[in-house]
Amino acid sequence: MQIILTEYLGTLLRGLGTTAVLTVVAFVASVAGGLLMATFRISPIPPLRVAGAVYVEIFRNVPLVSLLIVVVYGLPEINLNPGFVPGVIIAMTLVGTAFACETFRTGINAIGAGQIEAARSIGLTFGGIVRELILPQATRTVIGPTVTLFIGIMLSSSLATVVGVRDLTGTVSYINNREALGITTFLVAAVLYAAISLGAAAFGARMETRLRVLR
Repeated sequence: MQIILTEYLGTLLRGLGTTAVLTVVAFVASVAGGLLMATFRISPIPPLRVAGAVYVEIFRNVPLVSLLIVVVYGLPEINLNPGFVPGVIIAMTLVGTAFACETFRTGINAIGAGQIEAARSIGLTFGGIVRELILPQATRTVIGPTVTLFIGIMLSSSLATVVGVRDLTGTVSYINNREALGITTFLVAAVLYAAISLGAAAFGARMETRLRVLR
């Protein structure tokens, strides 16, 4: 344990930083994509509803590790080379968007039909109803599930090591290969992952409480 803190602390922090970048960028992109796809799925335009449904069904059922390999190693074969870290973010975002879409759609379904009818009666268009009524209420309703989505994206970022990205998991594997410390190195990673997850859950619970007071 001591050798990790003395000789590999910087390496460990760089791995943790890579995990943070993968998680935050993929989460923000997934939320933006999920809001767009959720809007597609409730759109009065049938092709948009079909496009949203097809997207969700495809990417919600594709294993992330398979998608990582396709994006990182498959796309260069057709002259599209996003690079390792961007490729991992793209793959995580494609899957995360599908789950974010369903999360927001659940929040949308919780909005009473009477509110939407009332909005129509005062002349709001579909875009106005989405912007002024649906999205503000839906995002407030799904804070808890959105935090769960963040934690899921953070934990799934550990798969980045499969394609050679040295995130937190890849870093502890590297340290273990050099020092043969066994379970100690992976226990450090487990503690860090758990600390981030618990911190995110606590932040989400606090946000839910604050917004509940504001209602």
